Amino acid sequence: MARNGRSTQGSVARAPEDTPVTLGHVLDFMRLLWAVNHGLTRGSRRMERTIGVTGPQRLVVRIVGQHPGISAGALARTLHVHPSTLTGVLRRLVDRALLERTSDPRDGRRALFRLTRRGESLDAVRTGTVEARVRTALGGTDDADLEAARRVLTRVASALEAER
Repeated sequence: MARNGRSTQGSVARAPEDTPVTLGHVLDFMRLLWAVNHGLTRGSRRMERTIGVTGPQRLVVRIVGQHPGISAGALARTLHVHPSTLTGVLRRLVDRALLERTSDPRDGRRALFRLTRRGESLDAVRTGTVEARVRTALGGTDDADLEAARRVLTRVASALEAER
């Protein structure tokens, strides 16, 4: 019998609060992914308040800055998202005069994107971004570790993508 008079049969024993929880490889890796996702989300909100764009919007600006004239489809493939997911992001960036949308002269159905002058200014920002924090975190990491992490994350992304 417990102190409150109730039986403890069938109850789960609890570890003291300061005892680390053992999760195993899969759950521990997922915990880290969750922490990264949470950090990206918080950083994205902070960027929206400070520089006026979310993390995904900033990423699109950076990619378009490196690949002027990129198509919406190529952007979606680069970001591993369905084109319809990207439509709203692109529309907002065009509406805010950060991106310029033109039709492909060879195929009028295809949209191509370039940065405007305002977009170029945003592309040049190097501090106060999620990208800057990731750059700092990766600063002391050697190429072999980065490549190993890229391979693992690519496998995880591919497995998650296969569910669609």
